[in-house]
Amino acid sequence: MLEAVVRTFHELSHDEIFMMFKARVDIFVVEQACAYPEIDDIDRDLNTRHILFFEQGQLKAYARCYPKDGAIVAIGRVLITSESRGSGMGYTLMNAALACAKQQFPDSRVQIAAQSYLQPFYNKLGFEPISDVYLEDGIEHIDMQLQ
Repeated sequence: MLEAVVRTFHELSHDEIFMMFKARVDIFVVEQACAYPEIDDIDRDLNTRHILFFEQGQLKAYARCYPKDGAIVAIGRVLITSESRGSGMGYTLMNAALACAKQQFPDSRVQIAAQSYLQPFYNKLGFEPISDVYLEDGIEHIDMQLQ
């Protein structure tokens, strides 16, 4: 059975923090061959919410939701573990992240910095491009905003 957890960094257990960072490094640093400082100050910010999905005690999906500039809330570090891809988990995760954004930051616009190949996925969720494609850490990205 799938279990959803939405917490601040300080509310996460040691095991949840370990699984969160391990999955992020495994996917964003190792799998995508992108050497950069994966852990940042946004993680510990008291306004950041971490959205984790577990199944039988194993992390299956993760995203974080945090205030950015002015009336903008960002959803980022969106990941689905390799064994859970293709299962519809991406929609489940993003719907939970959008609900979190709406609840925590009701007057904010939601933006993401999406990997460009995922633009059709985010379009289905109501996001539209607000930038041209650009390189970030050697990977094509596009900024998108929920309409």
